[in-house]
Parts: sequence; C-alpha cells; structure tokens
Amino acid sequence: MNDSQIRQKDSRTMPDDQQIRESLERHVKALAVEIGPRSPLMGHGLLHAERYVRAAFESAGLSVEDQRYEYYGREVSNLIAHRESSGGPGSHYVIGAHYDSVPNTPGADDNASAVAVMLTLAERAAHLALPVKYAAFTLEEPPAFATRHQGSRMYLRRHRPDLPNIKGAIILEMVGYTSAEQHYPLVLKWAGYPKTGDFIGIIANRRSRTLLNTVAQGLRRNPKLPVETLSVPFNGWVLPATRLSDHASFWDAGCPAVMVTDTAFMRNPHYHMPSDKMDTLDFDFMTELVVGLEYALHELETRATDK
Repeated sequence: MNDSQIRQKDSRTMPDDQQIRESLERHVKALAVEIGPRSPLMGHGLLHAERYVRAAFESAGLSVEDQRYEYYGREVSNLIAHRESSGGPGSHYVIGAHYDSVPNTPGADDNASAVAVMLTLAERAAHLALPVKYAAFTLEEPPAFATRHQGSRMYLRRHRPDLPNIKGAIILEMVGYTSAEQHYPLVLKWAGYPKTGDFIGIIANRRSRTLLNTVAQGLRRNPKLPVETLSVPFNGWVLPATRLSDHASFWDAGCPAVMVTDTAFMRNPHYHMPSDKMDTLDFDFMTELVVGLEYALHELETRATDK
C-alpha cells in the first residue's frame, strides 16, 4: 500500500464506519437471530444459513460454486465465492469462515460474527486485483470436526490438485467478543500477552510465519485495533487449543494459513451456549477488524506486485 492509499484509509469518515457496522449487524441478525441454530443435527437452520450466505455473496457481485456432499443422509455444502477476474486457475488466497453452529445455540460469536466479517469484506473488496476466493465452510462444529466430513477438509480433498496455488488462507473464527478479562493456556500465561480481552489474535504454524507477519502488519495499520500474534510448532499439536478451527485443515494439507480470532472460550463465557447471542457482541470491534483486514489485503496485494 502506498502513502496516498494509507492516508486515504486513515481519513475514514464516520459514514464509512457506520456502513460497515450496519452490514455486520444485518448479517449477524440474519444468521443468529432470524435463523438461529445452524446444525445438521436439528431443524433446517443450516440449510437456511447456506441460502442466506449464497444470496449475500451473489449480492456482492461474486460467482458462487457449491461443493455439495452427503452427511449421514443430509446434503450439506461449502460455498466458494469469487469475482470472475479471479475465479480461474492460478495462485490465490482463501478467506474462510464456517457458517454452522453447535445445536441449541444461536452462534452469534461462533461463528456468525466471522461470517458477517467475511461477507462485509467481500462487499468492500471489489476494487482489489488480489485473487481471492471466499469460502463459507459447513460442518466445522462437532460431531464433524476433525473428521473427513468437516467442510474445510472436504474442500481441500476435492481441490488437491490446486493446493500448490493456495498462497495462503485467512480463517476467521469467533471475532466479535471483547472482555475486561482474558485467559490463556498455562504455557502462555506468563508470556506477556494482555490481561484485557480487547485484541484480535492471529495464530500460525511455522510454515505460515510469512503470511502471519504480512497479515499482522496490515491489521496494525488500523491504530484502533490491538493485534497479538502467536506462532506454534508442529502444526499446533503441542497446544491443541490452537487447532480448533478450519485453519488446521490447511496446516495438515501443507498450505499456509492463519486463524484470526477473539480467542473463543479463553475470553467468551458464552462459547457453545444458548447465551451466545447477538447482544453480547462488540460491533465497534468488528468494524475495526474489517478495516484492518482491508489493510491486510492491500498489504498482500502490494507484496505480490513487488515480486
């Protein structure tokens, strides 16, 4: 990103922030309030969410590919969206978030918040030349998690010949909750991370450190968004909590990937609970994340252009 672009971004107007927030609220309300629980184990919420996300992608001007498969007699689908200019073969980035939830929870933070950020980013990133595919994954939650039925694992198996073209994946996982108190695994407790849960975390494995540094540099261009990073060895197996989303599927497939997160149950007491509702979310925080991710995409685009 050049200096004039940075100045333009840093002089954001309140109507622009308000537009981002309204988009986020609209998407979270649709998924977590109007649709509610989105599990293959109960009702039709997962199907309604699939239809909503598809329509939102199409409204943003993206073409949508359905990746359908069967899960114990039920048809489920990943939704892969792209602009016509970046939908063909060749190197690209993936921005992903799962749209399912565990049963009996509206899943506002987990994971309507991340889907809303992804959809809002897709609406706003039409001007970028960076080749991006937006992936709305199904079946990230138990009991499909870490099985062959997990949506992201199905996606990577079906796109195995294309894996060398994935330059990096940015997986959004629970990005809407802030708290006065932040918890950590024992191994990180004295590592100097903030005691207040008002930052966005970026988690990477060793293979993904370049992607981690580029995304973090972009996010930090937004001074209103505190950012913390963590790089873990051995694909995160030494700290299993760092593997609890779709980025781990990319790690295991040998693709660079980072998870962008509010740290889930280490901060949010409503994790996997009926109380994970829209009114617990911090939409100002989510708005700043969208702005930071716009910077990050510009940073990735600039580095690709400079090579």
